[in-house]
Amino acid sequence: MRVRHESPRPLDVALTLAQLHHGPGDPTVRRTPEGLWRTSLLPTGPVTQRIVQDGPCAVVVDLWGDGAREAADTLPTLLGEDDDTTGFAPPDQVRDAARRARGMRMPRTERVLESLVPAVLEQRVHSSTAHRAWRWLLERHGAPAPGPAPTGLRVVPAPRAWAAVPSWDWHRAGVDPRRARTAVACARLAARLETASALDRGEARSLLEKVAGVGPWTSAEVAQRAFGDGDAVSVGDLHLPAAVGWALTGERTDDAGMLRLLAPYAPHRHRVVRLLSLQGHPRAPRRAPRLAVADHRAC
Repeated sequence: MRVRHESPRPLDVALTLAQLHHGPGDPTVRRTPEGLWRTSLLPTGPVTQRIVQDGPCAVVVDLWGDGAREAADTLPTLLGEDDDTTGFAPPDQVRDAARRARGMRMPRTERVLESLVPAVLEQRVHSSTAHRAWRWLLERHGAPAPGPAPTGLRVVPAPRAWAAVPSWDWHRAGVDPRRARTAVACARLAARLETASALDRGEARSLLEKVAGVGPWTSAEVAQRAFGDGDAVSVGDLHLPAAVGWALTGERTDDAGMLRLLAPYAPHRHRVVRLLSLQGHPRAPRRAPRLAVADHRAC
């Protein structure tokens, strides 16, 4: 089926959906000359979407799979139509980025486990390690994308399939036992966790953090994507505080300092972080060795 969505304000599909990607080669996302392809697993079934920008405020979307109708109905939510920027005044350091990215929204997928598993994989490891694990697991345990999708495009496993991934496959993917246990626990509790998208954002994050191994960093990463939370700051990130401090003050800082710097921009603190990344400020000089890329498959 095909639907066209026209927004009353600027919409940049590429920027809006960019934070849903989990590294280069993410099997759930593909960009081709024909458009931006993405898959999802909805309550009504899997869906493949091909999203094409059609002017500054509109998109045309082709959909295939049992979840196509549901995905069409929730398309405005995915594209951030309920993302309220009222009162947002960006810091001077990102005014150029804010002007260029007027069509950037905070997407809201409302699919908790789809954001939670990759966030767990990204805990305290080099991003390349996490992204490689995500690709490996999707290639072996995901399902082929419905419709005329590009070769290799996959749909995330259902919760029961995530919970059934054998320990040796987590190991072969390079995921240590602690993260594997957390991902399996999330999958087993998926029915309860998926209700978080209907809760107040504070309650939603509190619910996620009741799972052993899910802390504030992980819940923030999920909130940014599944709940469209433009204020969720990823506290506990290895590099983010230094980057924010350097961009806003020319000095490095820690989590507490980052939160102080971002406090005047609440409830848009994550929006500021995204704009800082688009602005392309120089990175803070390193004071510690680069995080080693651990290969847990060799353990």
